[in-house]
Amino acid sequence: MLETVETLIAKLIDEVDYPHAAELFKKLSGGKRLRARLVLTIAPSEPTAPLLGAIVELIHAASLLHDDVIDEAQLRRGVPSVNATEGSKTAIMLGDILYSKAFSELTSFDPRIARSVAESVTRLSVGEMMDVGMAESFNTDRDLYLKMLYLKTATLIEACAYSAAILAGKDEQAYATYGKNLGLAFQIVDDILDITADEATLGKPSLNDFSEGKVTLPYIDLYDRLDAPLKERLVKSHAQVLDEDEKQWIRSQMDAFNIIEHSYSHARSLCDEAIGVIGDDAALRSIVESVIKRSH
Repeated sequence: MLETVETLIAKLIDEVDYPHAAELFKKLSGGKRLRARLVLTIAPSEPTAPLLGAIVELIHAASLLHDDVIDEAQLRRGVPSVNATEGSKTAIMLGDILYSKAFSELTSFDPRIARSVAESVTRLSVGEMMDVGMAESFNTDRDLYLKMLYLKTATLIEACAYSAAILAGKDEQAYATYGKNLGLAFQIVDDILDITADEATLGKPSLNDFSEGKVTLPYIDLYDRLDAPLKERLVKSHAQVLDEDEKQWIRSQMDAFNIIEHSYSHARSLCDEAIGVIGDDAALRSIVESVIKRSH
């Protein structure tokens, strides 16, 4: 079924009728296609499920293009980003093309689905703006961080699960909760991997989020446990290019307080709640496990 999604994505891009956009899109790494997999798993026999999967993947790709411009990222999944090779203007416009095409196709769906996905993109944009603003200082507010995480990452995954449930005639609110928790857990694990994985696996320098000013859950938890002088040292490292000694110090402090284990525990609790609301569905349980156990 994912092959059908890939075929539809290529078809939608071709319909834009601008070869340069198609060439640039082909250079993008498809990633794990989590959002499309979720739609297909919840609504496996619905004829329009692959198209919905293709639409949400176009939206996700557009958000990443814009995200890379905002972060001035030179790499995306280990390869040069579009803004690095073609410039920020081209990356933004390609993202706009993907958003616009996705919204055009979305109009053919049940209005509840169209509204859910469209509103999730509004929330995603708000989350991105929050993320930029929060990076200006060392954020210690866990609830604010989790709210930003929901808006920036989980909301689109929530909309995918909700919309797929509508297609399949299932309990859309239960599946929306599953998608929300899955999305939160996915991003928390992503934040953990930025600290624990090596550069070759990440496709970018380790602890890059912190250097970019992002204070993720492990750093908030660590800050809460440090004494005043060490709190000050951690804050001074925020949004700085870190040398290996400073990276090692941060990791050693996280080891001392079992921070990574604590963050994983939070993600696991979210996953357990996600599974709890949708019953014993082996395929959806497998998606949860793939998120919590992934290494990149």
